[in-house]
Amino acid sequence: MKMKKIITFVFLQYCLRGLDLENISFQEKWNMLQNNPVRIEWLYHEGFPIIRASKVCNHSMHSLAELILDLENYPNIFKRVTSSEIMSSNVVHITLDMPFPFAIRDYIVRFNIEKNDSSWTFSYSSVKEGVSDPKPGYVRLNDAAGIWKLKKISQSNTLVTYTWNGQLLGNFPEFGLEKAWITQGNEVFYWLTSALAKRENL
Repeated sequence: MKMKKIITFVFLQYCLRGLDLENISFQEKWNMLQNNPVRIEWLYHEGFPIIRASKVCNHSMHSLAELILDLENYPNIFKRVTSSEIMSSNVVHITLDMPFPFAIRDYIVRFNIEKNDSSWTFSYSSVKEGVSDPKPGYVRLNDAAGIWKLKKISQSNTLVTYTWNGQLLGNFPEFGLEKAWITQGNEVFYWLTSALAKRENL
């Protein structure tokens, strides 16, 4: 009976808070997809395919954190994002364009920030309660979750690691997932560094 109560509690916590990736970096047995220029790996965690992309970027931790926090400007930073609506102080609604013939994806997530002098973390997980249904034709990513981790190497160099739930749902074919994850990992870092370089040159 006690074990059943524990399992029920864990399940309810998951339903309310969504997928938690806070400790995913401590997992082992990652499957390598690509080593350079962005290191991209994946594994299964709690039944979901979790992808991790990492690279040392030639930018300060502060400037990278500032860009990642510019949520309302995401459509101008990450080109696959078509809209980013701040719903409350720590909840955002993101809409993603997908290549033809796949439907638009969207997700609503709550985010949290932790920081100190040498590291910065931005984590998010899906909000499932009290949110509107997706628009007709949209595919809602109900288990969206991710975490940005920045580790200061020097004043102008930062190890950036982005981990996210690679589930795409809808009519996306399973055989195309690994290629999609590699594309996503490369795109995210290209868009991030390109946007930052543009800002620094203004």
